[in-house]
Amino acid sequence: MNKRELKQATEPDIELTEAACERIRSVLKREGKQALRISLSEAGCSGLEYVLDYADAPAEGDMVAMHDGFQLFVDSDAYRKALIGLKIDFQQDLLSAAFVFHNPNKQGECGCGSSFSV
Repeated sequence: MNKRELKQATEPDIELTEAACERIRSVLKREGKQALRISLSEAGCSGLEYVLDYADAPAEGDMVAMHDGFQLFVDSDAYRKALIGLKIDFQQDLLSAAFVFHNPNKQGECGCGSSFSV
């Protein structure tokens, strides 16, 4: 395995916008946690939902990415299944605030946008 393949195998290719990083740092500080963990759950109309949890340590098999002020833990099975190339943004307006997921693996999504399929 060459260095590029090894890096790809151990560090997730997930991009966070600066707005997402700022929000994650703020929430983790408030919760007294060190990291955000991303995984998937089988749920919703289309089959999969993103799951974001606060964490202090990675779960067994998690991939780890370092960001300015926090760590990102990614469930490796979920990553291989549907998270490669994921970009996460945070958007806020007068009525709402939410993380927005731009997933190149997504083949479809439910009408309300809470679940997706690959």
